[in-house]
Amino acid sequence: MSAPALSTTSVALVFDHVSHWYGDVVAVNDVTAEVQAGITGLLGPNGAGKTTLLQLAAGLMAPSGGTVRVFGETPVRNPEIFRHVALVPEREALPGMLSARAFVEARATLLGLRDPRAAARAALEMVEMDTVADRAVSGFSKGMRQRTKLAAALVQQPRLVLLDEPFNGLDPRQRLHMMQLLEARAADGTAVLLSSHILEEIEGVASRILVMIAGRLAASGDHRTLRRLMTDRPHSVRIRASNVRALAAQLVVLAPVVSVEVDGADALNVRTTDYTAFSRLLVQCARGAAVTLYDVQPTDESLEHVFAYLVQR
Repeated sequence: MSAPALSTTSVALVFDHVSHWYGDVVAVNDVTAEVQAGITGLLGPNGAGKTTLLQLAAGLMAPSGGTVRVFGETPVRNPEIFRHVALVPEREALPGMLSARAFVEARATLLGLRDPRAAARAALEMVEMDTVADRAVSGFSKGMRQRTKLAAALVQQPRLVLLDEPFNGLDPRQRLHMMQLLEARAADGTAVLLSSHILEEIEGVASRILVMIAGRLAASGDHRTLRRLMTDRPHSVRIRASNVRALAAQLVVLAPVVSVEVDGADALNVRTTDYTAFSRLLVQCARGAAVTLYDVQPTDESLEHVFAYLVQR
């Protein structure tokens, strides 16, 4: 049985003023966001509402308010959507008595794939679990369980992949392999929503980020877009140039410049209130002083700086 075609023009995942509460506890509060092809990071501290948002996207429960659309359709009680969406939960959901192969084959069978055995074999090879595929899941390490769940998720080649803390328990080599695997899927047009509270994981693989704090969407965009939200903090920029003292004399009088510090023979550290305006003026100053710019690098646009700012705001 082949999965029916979905709309090729619909956005993979849309949250439209979505809220969800458990009794008096509000887990997700008025979230509006889109997830398109590529890797989108879902970042936030524990308890921020990330897992609830993923479960809503997977159609495991309906929102208390607002709407969720997956390829233009409501995912709740929609078996046809399930064929194109895969969720890798953080908590264990593996029957210990089954082997990895049996577990992945069972999912392939439930999805109605034409050749479940071949599909399971390919998925297990993809996550490097083929050599231990016939061992019982109960004897697996945390990392092996994570890879087994990922194989089950990818067995039908879904168009939307939802991952909740997928790197837990993986060693550095396994983590790199999973990142490369997800990047390859994204390059083929798959939409990936990756949840994590570990900054380095999101920063290393996601091109767009949704930041959840206390159930709300605090910010969204790429790293630089998020950094621009830090309007009350000067931007730090490191500049390497041919004549840093001549350049420093030009820069120190500029309106958007807060401070200039010479750092060695060929480097400057500059703090500016307006990075965009400063970038334009920097080129003019360098030209006027006959200085060659070797490198201009913002030093505080890391996700760690942005996340810390948003949490404290």
